[in-house]
Amino acid sequence: MKRRSFMALTAGAFVMPGLALAGEVFVDYTPGLINEALAKGDTILVDYSASWCSTCKAQERVINKLTKANPDYLENILFVRVDWDDFGREEVSTSRNIPRRSTLLVLKGEEELGRIVAGTKEATIKELLDTALKVSS
Repeated sequence: MKRRSFMALTAGAFVMPGLALAGEVFVDYTPGLINEALAKGDTILVDYSASWCSTCKAQERVINKLTKANPDYLENILFVRVDWDDFGREEVSTSRNIPRRSTLLVLKGEEELGRIVAGTKEATIKELLDTALKVSS
């Protein structure tokens, strides 16, 4: 490898993670995260998704668009992504009867306030986010 190429790749390796985090809406799920946040009183939108799922990607694009248009969503709602391939058969999914990837769920306290399964319409996802926003105040 030429020195110039090596330097460019090395610099990119340090810059790119920061760029990815700057626009990231979702926090990746780790065991206990959702229960801890609910216990603190947080309002949570849980996105059960898979990296290879086109419906999941469409939902993510809509959520990114909506959160850019209304920063109140990001200020008041915790967005958690549950990787379906890793956690689809785990308690975080089975306890809430999640039928498949591309499921969006709003939780507050012990209550499920809304659910979308495989829906990608902006108006429907906005309605779900607005439900979360109302209870977070």
